[in-house]
Amino acid sequence: MNTAKTLMNILILAVGGLLTVAAAYAGDVTGQWRAEFDTQVGQQKYLFTFTVNEMKVAGKATAEVGGRKREVEFKDPRLDGDKLTFVETFKFQDNEERIEYTGKVGDSEIKFTRKVGDFATEEFVAKRVESGAVASASSTNAAATNRPARGAGRFGGPIVLGPDDKPAFPDPPAGFDLKREGIPHGKSEMVEYDSKTVGARRKMQVYIPPGYSNDKKYPVLYLLHGIGGDETEWERFAHPDILLDNLLAEGKVVPMLVVMPNGRAQKNDRAEGDVFRSAPAFANFERDLLDDVIPAIEARYSVQAGREYRALAGLSMGGGQALNFGLAHLDTFAWVGGFSSAPNTKPPEQLVPDPVAATRQLRLLWLACGNKDGLIRISQAVHLYLKEKGVPHVWHVDGNAHDPTEWKNNLDLFVQHIFR
Repeated sequence: MNTAKTLMNILILAVGGLLTVAAAYAGDVTGQWRAEFDTQVGQQKYLFTFTVNEMKVAGKATAEVGGRKREVEFKDPRLDGDKLTFVETFKFQDNEERIEYTGKVGDSEIKFTRKVGDFATEEFVAKRVESGAVASASSTNAAATNRPARGAGRFGGPIVLGPDDKPAFPDPPAGFDLKREGIPHGKSEMVEYDSKTVGARRKMQVYIPPGYSNDKKYPVLYLLHGIGGDETEWERFAHPDILLDNLLAEGKVVPMLVVMPNGRAQKNDRAEGDVFRSAPAFANFERDLLDDVIPAIEARYSVQAGREYRALAGLSMGGGQALNFGLAHLDTFAWVGGFSSAPNTKPPEQLVPDPVAATRQLRLLWLACGNKDGLIRISQAVHLYLKEKGVPHVWHVDGNAHDPTEWKNNLDLFVQHIFR
């Protein structure tokens, strides 16, 4: 009897010891955690709140993107040791999409991987908010200093570079994007047009080169923005007017108009709320571009009509649009460029179903992506297909991520190669 009691006591102590060890290795998630991180739709800010009651975890957050806040309740939160998992859901094209979070819990931070459906994967760090801390702008800025920079594995997915994935050209020289005095300057103006496709009056920004004259005919570059942007995004990221003015002063480009429309072809075309839900409107823009934007530009300005005088390029979602629309309409565009093209890009065999026709009709096909961009696999697939089919193209892979530097640099290089 005494022996049995002794064994029972030992067992109880052993189990208690194991529970103590397990508790020591379990993550303490109770409380609030703040994070800021970059995504394709812009910088997002989250204030996470977690509670644990009888080993059950509950979680919610206040999320902010583009100045708009929303309250989020997480589904299926689980804490297994220091591994925290949960799901956020959102509506996309009338379907419920999942954002899956996996976090490694530390004393003062949680290192998260955030998978947005099949669209993107981001990594970020959430910092613990100390008890009594005031949720102010200063604390937000402090958290921002802990935000990891975009880079390998930070956006999109794993990056595997091949032997072709290298720069085709040097980076633009220092100061290429700075406004210079003492040279002629063009102007940018916001114009409106009637869109039969959308059934609304819409806006687009137009760069007009210095010395513009109705006595001359100019080629046109149609330049498309990303999923979180609008007709002002290129001016905010890259200042095409400054780039073109500088290049024109050096005699490196042909005088051209640059048209920056809104690629979100719907009546409310503002980049607000859940911008992923506007993805169908980016596809609808194909008809708006062909049937409304181009005719409006050719009626208003002194431009050359014809495919040899039209170029189409874009960044991210706009890069996918440029490839999708430009390569589907070689009778309209002879010059096409995709910079960091996003998952809206069609599969290569659909983009270029007739390699012989593409080779014959394209004057320039430009593919570019940074080697720190998790979306590079999309452009890599297009490049490898074109290479296999013998379709001439530029494949330019530099050292940037999914960021404005990549887009600005490629715009500067691309415009030097078109309309010649």
